[in-house]
Amino acid sequence: MPKDRFPVGVIVARRRLKSPWADHQWLPVGALPDIPETAPWTLLASTEGEDRFYAGAHEVGLHISETGHYRDNLVSGRPSLWVALRPVAGDAYEVATVTADPYEGEALAEGIGEIVEAVPMPETIQAAVAAFVDAFHVERTFEKRKRDRADPEALGRRNIAAERGGGSE
Repeated sequence: MPKDRFPVGVIVARRRLKSPWADHQWLPVGALPDIPETAPWTLLASTEGEDRFYAGAHEVGLHISETGHYRDNLVSGRPSLWVALRPVAGDAYEVATVTADPYEGEALAEGIGEIVEAVPMPETIQAAVAAFVDAFHVERTFEKRKRDRADPEALGRRNIAAERGGGSE
């Protein structure tokens, strides 16, 4: 039975900016298929323009009704996980959610206040998502609804006096 939940580790970067309005920017940049034994917000690497941190772990949940979305993600040429960071206080952030559903990721990006970015999906996670899709995906055929035809004669036969609340005058 394929897993419907799995943990991922989230890597974020604090990039230095040359702007009069902000001196840095937070951005999700990666996902780890395993949870390291490292405390959240541990500095992993530092360069002149960027610091990378392990932001912590988050559980990704897969839903049977979304298997078509996961399949679209896997065949896109760049399978991704969407990571949302939520501000908690001052310049501190927490991992709000991680999803493999591209349509949910797009909806998250429309929100205000959270930082949402698509990051590459590790191959082991791709394999787990593909196994879930193979096990539960059911192809649904599109059936266009047929509208009822309007009866133009019915419009001419309605009783206008009865609709106005009176009888025949």
